[in-house]
Amino acid sequence: MRVLVTGGFGFVGARLGVHLDRQGHEVILASRTEHQSPDWLPRARVLQVDWRDAETLERCCREVDVIVHASGMNAQDCSNDPVAALEVNGVLTARLAAAADRAAVKRFIYLSTAHVYDSPLSGAIDENTCPRNLHPYATSHRAGEDAVLHLARQGRMDGLVVRLSNAFGPPAHPKANCWSLLVNDLCRGAVQNGCLSLRSDGRQIRDFVPLTDVCLILEEFVTRGRAGSIRRLYNVGAARSLSVMEMATKIQERFSLIFDRTPELRVPAGAAAPEETAPLIFSCRHLDGDASDFERRLCAEIDALLVMCRDWYSLPGKKGA
Repeated sequence: MRVLVTGGFGFVGARLGVHLDRQGHEVILASRTEHQSPDWLPRARVLQVDWRDAETLERCCREVDVIVHASGMNAQDCSNDPVAALEVNGVLTARLAAAADRAAVKRFIYLSTAHVYDSPLSGAIDENTCPRNLHPYATSHRAGEDAVLHLARQGRMDGLVVRLSNAFGPPAHPKANCWSLLVNDLCRGAVQNGCLSLRSDGRQIRDFVPLTDVCLILEEFVTRGRAGSIRRLYNVGAARSLSVMEMATKIQERFSLIFDRTPELRVPAGAAAPEETAPLIFSCRHLDGDASDFERRLCAEIDALLVMCRDWYSLPGKKGA
């Protein structure tokens, strides 16, 4: 299949592009800035996109089988500029979806966020849970979701919305904007500084999902959609929860096994405990994944991330540290 991945140089988009390429798909990476085909995905074609030009958008969509829309503003940027957040995550998503409709694209997959439900996530959450997060990151993604679902429910294209939980893992290239993510930040800190530094007491609960799992699920959506299903909205996560402290301890253990040394785990003195919330149960029951092997996949993703950090950032005391 010919697959256009927007945000193709970002954290999820770049890893997905590499994965789809390895599975034999023709990958087109879309970017706002001009790029050559990257060395980490040399077979990919790269398109520079003018998001505000309808003709350019439609030209990018022509002769494309599937679009995976992974482009958007992150939470911090949305907080800093809520108007731009609505423009980028909402309006520009609607423009791309309309262009895809005009170009007769078979399937449009929009990567939204689980954080549309609430912040922090707590309690039992499935696709029928009413979103109530009013942060601009959440509300702007909801606007993008609605634009895609509106076209899909009119029968004008096969549109899917993915609400993604806390993905982590090694990026396809060092410049990917992913080092503010908790697991990625802790792994890099362990390699660079020999310690894992938490900003809290670590009792917060998260649904951490390996990016390898995310790519496999998205590939299924790309190739088969959800044949025979009228469902258009999917939670994508691990469907199990860990505390921040449990994840930090797991990283510490994996680091010790790989590098034969144990990084210090630091918790800030006097860190305030998080407010009491219901345990997080993030349901992904509409997916067909195998939950039995999750621990191995979790460890494999952490190991790959630690090794990549070692290769890029070196260990303390070594050349390049």
